[in-house]
Amino acid sequence: MTRELPELPTVSAAPNEKATIRFQSDGRELELPIISPTHGPKTVDISRLYRETGYFAHDPGFLSTSSCQSKLTFIDGDRGILLHRGYSIEDLAQDSNYLEVCYLLLNGRLPSRQELAEFENVITRHTMVHEQFKTFFSGYRRDAHPMALMVGTVGALSAFYHDDTDVTDPRARMIATHRIVAKMPTICAMAYKYSVGQPFVYPRNDLDYAANFLHMCFSVPAEPYDVHPIVARAMDRFLILHADHEQNASTATVRIAGSSQANPYACIAAGVACLWGPAHGGANEAALRMLMEIGTKDRIGEYLARAKDKNDPFRLMGFGHRVYKNYDPRARVLRESFHEVLEYLGKQREPLFELAMELERLATEDDYFRERKLFPNVDFYSGITLHALGFPLAMFPALFALGRTIGWISQWKEMIEDENQRIARPRQLYVGAPIHPYVPITER
Repeated sequence: MTRELPELPTVSAAPNEKATIRFQSDGRELELPIISPTHGPKTVDISRLYRETGYFAHDPGFLSTSSCQSKLTFIDGDRGILLHRGYSIEDLAQDSNYLEVCYLLLNGRLPSRQELAEFENVITRHTMVHEQFKTFFSGYRRDAHPMALMVGTVGALSAFYHDDTDVTDPRARMIATHRIVAKMPTICAMAYKYSVGQPFVYPRNDLDYAANFLHMCFSVPAEPYDVHPIVARAMDRFLILHADHEQNASTATVRIAGSSQANPYACIAAGVACLWGPAHGGANEAALRMLMEIGTKDRIGEYLARAKDKNDPFRLMGFGHRVYKNYDPRARVLRESFHEVLEYLGKQREPLFELAMELERLATEDDYFRERKLFPNVDFYSGITLHALGFPLAMFPALFALGRTIGWISQWKEMIEDENQRIARPRQLYVGAPIHPYVPITER
């Protein structure tokens, strides 16, 4: 079924449109070009600012600064729109699958039937890791966090596949890209198995990407394990919805690491490390912990009141978003999968899931949250969905990293192939001590 496309005006600048900066101290003026994107805000090109005036631009957190040109992902937070290569996330999650989205992000277009089959074959045939790779895990404590395992082992891929670390070679970049996409679910599953003390499970070439990952996580040698299509589809949708999200912290980290021409495995490991931060990849875990803290439905009113109290540090986790000031489009899709999984698993009556659904209802009907556009976001639904699938809290950011890998490697590939690419070198506003003479220790 064809979905009505959102209304997004195409942006165009007038010929030679410029912005003028006037310096009151000496009356100087500088004209800067204005660049128009396909969609989104026009951008003032300040790349000449320091060279021609001696001034820096100050923008903590880069909230108003464009660091690169990209054709991959577009977000309109006010309208609640997320596009990959021009395709809405709702359409991709409904009609596509994760590997097709991977192909789209990497190649800029949807594949033909044959191209997709060839791509799926390449990825499937490279999911195994070197047998010696298992020895890395034995060096970690048995209770090590899965993200700690992934940071170390993803970076270690460059020690096993150093033949494709020449970032100037297009063929080497392609091989490395395929290897990363193929081996990340195996590494993620190994991290999970190690954390729960179970033997590693080899990948199976007869299963699709999501089903194979679930099999590696939850099957054991002692008994057969079949992945149900509803569960596999929920996992596949989770991966699609986390595939890429523009220039977020971990993606910017990958690009900055890659700008030094570091090998792709090191760059992705850097992305994993950044994602580990609770303000980034840990948001779905925080949302689930909040549900556990609330505990029962009769306490929801108390916590909603606390969330409205400016003097109370409690915040309603899983609601609202840094970018989206409307309903998170990914949340709509994952909400559907969440309810499908609960129905299949027969968990509708479990207290935590009943609590989640009641909190969702009450918060979305509350004028306070509606006026502030604090709608449930993807983290709210992903946390309870992953919990329903049987994953422990510590695995949540690792699963996020698995889905985001294709975004990281696509952003890295785009950056490396950009002829204007330069090593990243942010400036600073120095507010330290002024220059003063060194005082010998005998005089201090």
